[in-house]
Amino acid sequence: MSRRGKPPEVDSGSMADIAFLLLIFFLVTTTIATDAGLDRMLPPMEPPENPPIIRQKNIFTVNINKNGQLLVEEELTDIRDLREKAVAFLDNGGAPVGSEEYCDHCRGERDVESSDNPAKAIISLKNDRETSYGTYITVQNELVAAYNELRNREANRLYGMDFTEMEETYLDPKTGASVRLDLKGKVTNIQRLFPQKLSEAETSSSN
Repeated sequence: MSRRGKPPEVDSGSMADIAFLLLIFFLVTTTIATDAGLDRMLPPMEPPENPPIIRQKNIFTVNINKNGQLLVEEELTDIRDLREKAVAFLDNGGAPVGSEEYCDHCRGERDVESSDNPAKAIISLKNDRETSYGTYITVQNELVAAYNELRNREANRLYGMDFTEMEETYLDPKTGASVRLDLKGKVTNIQRLFPQKLSEAETSSSN
């Protein structure tokens, strides 16, 4: 009876090299998407020694309870009306003519009982610990949309294009250096006209 020889062995040394090269290839070529998150001012752990004096009329309060109901400036408000109310507050321009705080680009009602100018206006958002995440994000989106609406208006007035489009182009890594340099000044100027001051107040608990 003939004896069969041993089956040929597979050289595993080259397989390790191939696997290592493939790993390097995927690490170099794969783009990992990262979430930008929410850019918000959170309350400090300890209050500052000399806190700045903020007039109550320059604070726009938005409270969300555990049932998803909105209390805007102490009035029960539908979510569909939140953006309009926020725009009216930010664009009010209630400072008197000739004062340092006078806003010459504001088109609001100039109510002396509301915000003096966009640089002073602060939106304070407070939610209950049991507030649903969906409601929280919807409110955030409406408030950010209020800022973008005003920024788009001024960007179109000054530069003939939406601020959101301008900012997207500026942040795009594929945009050329010369274009980015030109857009940087424009984006900064619009942000200065309507700075986003959206503050997160300390979360409350339901009884």
